[in-house]
Amino acid sequence: MKVVPSEIFKVLAVETRVRIIDLLKSTGPLGAKNIAELVGITPAAVSQHLKILRQSGLVRSERKGYWIPYSIDENALENCRQILNEVCTCGCLGTGKFKEKELRETSLESLRKYEKELRNELRTVRERVKEIESKKK
Repeated sequence: MKVVPSEIFKVLAVETRVRIIDLLKSTGPLGAKNIAELVGITPAAVSQHLKILRQSGLVRSERKGYWIPYSIDENALENCRQILNEVCTCGCLGTGKFKEKELRETSLESLRKYEKELRNELRTVRERVKEIESKKK
């Protein structure tokens, strides 16, 4: 089922759903009860959000006995990124990097924020590399 991009962004306009996706992205598959505990909302509310996320194709689930783990659909998130790249006006073309001109003209505050984001991203990448390397041993 192909979902219209504007519908996906309506789904993502709800902060709780973005938090659920972020949680699943960082931790891997989780059950509704675990998600509810970590996000701080009721299991019933989580179930409603997961239903909408599943219908949009951003989240998938597969029953394993009594447990239903939910996980993000990487391809759907990549489609969202590509759509945003098409409408992005910063000139990064999906790299997330400032153009040289913007680097020279942007404020110190914006550069510090960008530097912090890059450090966080680098830390996440390093953690993931270590995780993958430890599984290979």
